[in-house]
Amino acid sequence: MTNNNPGDDHNAPTPPSNNDTPTNPPEPTSSTSQPPAETPPTPLEIGTPTGTPSGTDTPSGTGTPTGTGSPTGIGTSTGIGTPTSISEHFGDRVQISESYGDTTIDVAPTDWLDLLTYVRDTLDFAFFDWLTGVDVPPDSFAIVVHVYNPAAGRRLLLRTHVPRENPHLPTAVDIYRGANWHERETYEMFGVIFDGHPNLVPLLLPDGFEGHPLRKDFILAARVAKPWPGAKEPGESGHGAPSRRKTLPPGVPADWGPPDA
Repeated sequence: MTNNNPGDDHNAPTPPSNNDTPTNPPEPTSSTSQPPAETPPTPLEIGTPTGTPSGTDTPSGTGTPTGTGSPTGIGTSTGIGTPTSISEHFGDRVQISESYGDTTIDVAPTDWLDLLTYVRDTLDFAFFDWLTGVDVPPDSFAIVVHVYNPAAGRRLLLRTHVPRENPHLPTAVDIYRGANWHERETYEMFGVIFDGHPNLVPLLLPDGFEGHPLRKDFILAARVAKPWPGAKEPGESGHGAPSRRKTLPPGVPADWGPPDA
């Protein structure tokens, strides 16, 4: 016979009581429980910019604008190799001028070699760029040398004047080897004699050429022998009155050439 009394059934589950609510649930004891997740590293742990701007390779570190070769380094307006040091070396025998960003140093011919040697050995202007002459009538020729300081990125114009009646100047070949051909060209074009030059012979002009073509008093005979390719004379273009005398080309004296028509 079936027993309907639940109290007599020892295998029946005991119904939960309203007062049996657990207050402290048991902690899991399973061996397969997962460890707590690791906290991701913060930017300070990954090697982010935690250093200060004063560290190596920072704007204040090695190789910055305050290092060697900077605007305060060699060859600048405040460093070694400035016009100030040239003035201290030569005193009142030198004149320094600024024009269009270039510094020009003027000395007498007696200080010419000393100036070239000083800027090369003391100021590191080791690169010789060019040398040429300038006709400065009526009394002199100017000899100009352009030199460059590769490390500092600066350049200088060095200049001296020789008298027109006796244009002699010591050669600079022993200081700058590149001056060799430049002095030869200046010799044949202006007639300036560079004393001590190893081979002061014409460089560009043909054998037997007479005169110095870059002097301002040199007569350009070829401009008279050939038709002048400039503007037409008055009367030849159909405008204005005809000219009484044909104008001579530039470089030809008024008393030289074919007679007036």
